[in-house]
Amino acid sequence: MRIGLLTDSLSAYSLDGVLDAAEALGVADLEFCTGGWSEAPHLDVFELVSDDRLRGEFEARLADRGMRISALNANGNQLHPVTGPQVDAVVRATVELASLLEVPTVVLMSGLPGGAAGERTPNWITTSWPPETQAILDYQWNEVALPYWAGLAELGRSRAVRFAVEMHGQQLVYNASSLLRLRREVGDIVGANLDPSHPMWQGADPRQLARALTGAIHHVHAKDARLQHPQVDVDGVLGTQPPEEAGERPWNYVTLGRGYPGGQQFWAQFLADLRAAGYDGVLSIEHEDVLMDALEGVEQSVALLRSVLPSKPPSWRPAEI
Repeated sequence: MRIGLLTDSLSAYSLDGVLDAAEALGVADLEFCTGGWSEAPHLDVFELVSDDRLRGEFEARLADRGMRISALNANGNQLHPVTGPQVDAVVRATVELASLLEVPTVVLMSGLPGGAAGERTPNWITTSWPPETQAILDYQWNEVALPYWAGLAELGRSRAVRFAVEMHGQQLVYNASSLLRLRREVGDIVGANLDPSHPMWQGADPRQLARALTGAIHHVHAKDARLQHPQVDVDGVLGTQPPEEAGERPWNYVTLGRGYPGGQQFWAQFLADLRAAGYDGVLSIEHEDVLMDALEGVEQSVALLRSVLPSKPPSWRPAEI
C-alpha cells in the first residue's frame, strides 16, 4: 500500500503549494477533484480534456516532481432531479480525462434521485416504514439509478476506466448492501471507494466492511470520524448541525487517530483487513477536520499511516506438498 493525498485536503493552496507539501511529506500519489461539490481548485477538467497542450503541461508539472495521479474525483449528485445534468457533465468529462491521462479510477457518489417523477429535491430513504418508502426505493433504483449507471458503465468500459463509489450518507449507495447491489446490477467495473469515516458514524465497523467487500474495493480514502457521546447519547447519530457548529454535532470528521476508538491500533487493524480483502493500493488522505490546520492535519495523518503501513508483500507462502 502507498500513502496518497486528496488534493482538496489543501484546497486553499495553489497547485504548486500542494505539490510542495506532498513532496515534503514524501507522498507521490495524488487524487484530484474535478467538480461536483468541489470547486476543483487545482485543475479545470473541461480545459484539460479539450486542450492537448494544457494537458501536457499539467502532466509535466507532476512528472517533474515525481508525482502520480491515483484517481480523479467527481463527487456530486448526478441523479439530482434538477442539477443532476450539470454534475453528470462533470462525471463524463472526468471519465474522458482519466482515459486521456491513463488514470484507471474515477471516484464518485452513486447519486440520489427524488422520490418520484417531478420532484425537485433528493429523497434519502433509511427506513422500511411507512409503506410508501418501498415505492420510493423502487422508483429511485429501477427508474433512475440503474438505467443511469448502466450507461455510465458502458462509457467506463469503452475508456478503460473503473468507478469507485463512495458509500456516503444522503446517497442511494451508503453501505455495503447498497454498494453490492449496484455492483451486481452493473458489473464489476463498479466497486467501492471505502472511506471508513462514513460507516464509523453510521454505526458499522470499517474493518468488517472491508472484509465484506473482498475483491470489490477500488480505492480507499483515509479519513476518521469522532462520535461525540454527550450528543449521541441523547439524540443519536443523526443531526443537522453544520460543520461550523462542531461542538454541538453528534459526530465530526477528524484527523487520523483522533476519532474511532483504538486510534493507531484501529488503523493498523483496518489496513490488515484491507489487505485480507485483496486491496493493496493507495490510501488517499482526505482531511476535513474543521478544528485543525489543514497542512498540520495532513502531516499528522501521514505520520500515523506511516507508522502502521504494510508497504512490502507478505513473506509467508504456503508450504509445497
